[in-house]
Amino acid sequence: MKMATTVKFTKMQGAGNDYIYIYGSPIADPAGMARRWSDRHTGIGGDGLVLIGRSTLPGADFTMRIFNADGSEALMCGNASRCIGKYVYEKGLTDKTSVRLHTRAGVKTLRLHVGDGNRVESVTVDMQEPCLSDRRLLATEDGSMLEGFITADGRELCGTFVSMGNPHFVIFTDDAEDVDIARLGSALETNPLFPERCNIEFASLAGDGRIRARVWERGSGITLACGTGACATAVAAVLTGRSGRRSRIVMDGGALDIVWSEADNHVYMTGPAEVAFEGEIEME
Repeated sequence: MKMATTVKFTKMQGAGNDYIYIYGSPIADPAGMARRWSDRHTGIGGDGLVLIGRSTLPGADFTMRIFNADGSEALMCGNASRCIGKYVYEKGLTDKTSVRLHTRAGVKTLRLHVGDGNRVESVTVDMQEPCLSDRRLLATEDGSMLEGFITADGRELCGTFVSMGNPHFVIFTDDAEDVDIARLGSALETNPLFPERCNIEFASLAGDGRIRARVWERGSGITLACGTGACATAVAAVLTGRSGRRSRIVMDGGALDIVWSEADNHVYMTGPAEVAFEGEIEME
C-alpha cells in the first residue's frame, strides 16, 4: 500500500486574514494544494497557502510565494508578510529583528517589534512606493484613475486605482457597512477595466484618523482584512483629500496603522501577527 506524504503546517492570521504557512517543504502542486487545504469545510481552512523558503538572492533573507484560495498566485500580501516575520523569528530561523523578504512584488523589509518572552508582538512592513499608473493592470489611456467612474451590477461607482504590488480599486462611500460586498466585489473584480482582475475596497471615514474598510480580494472573495488593501485605502484617502498621511484602517478582522511617508514616498504598515494552530496534513 502506498503511504501518503505528510507535511507540517502552521495556521496564522494577521487582523483576521488567515493563511496556511509551510516552511522548506517542496510542494509539487501549490495551486492545487491551496484550493484543497483552504476549504473551510474539508481542509485546514484559510484565505490561501503561503510557502516560506531561504533566499539565495543577495539582499534577502527569506522568500515568500502566496497562493489564493482559488489557486491563483498573488504577487504580495502585507498580512502574510507580517506573519512570516513572526514565524521565522519565533521558530529560531533568524535572530534578526529586521528581515528582508523576497516576494514577487520585490524585496520587502520587515521590522519586528519583540516583547516579553522573545515574542513578536507586531510587525512593520516597508511596502515601498505605491504605484498609481499601470496600463497592464488598469485599462485606461494612461493606466491611472483618480475618482473615476466604473459601472458594475447596473450601478455607477466612483473609485481610485492604487497598486501596492497587487492592484486595488478603492471606493469611498458614506457607510461601508451598507455595501453588498459579495455582489459588487465579485462584479468589480472581473470588470474589463482590470485585465488581471482586481482587489476591491469599500471605505468610509470613521473620525479621529480612522477609516472603515471592507475587502473583496481577487481569488479569495470576502476576507476579514487585506494588508495591501489597507495601504491602498490609506493612499487613496490622501490622494482624494480625505485623510492625512497617517491613518488607522479598521477592517472586519482588526486594525492596521498606515503611514505614507513624505520623506521617501514609502508606505509603512504596522499590525499584529498571530499563530492559530499547527499540525500535519497529507499531501495526497
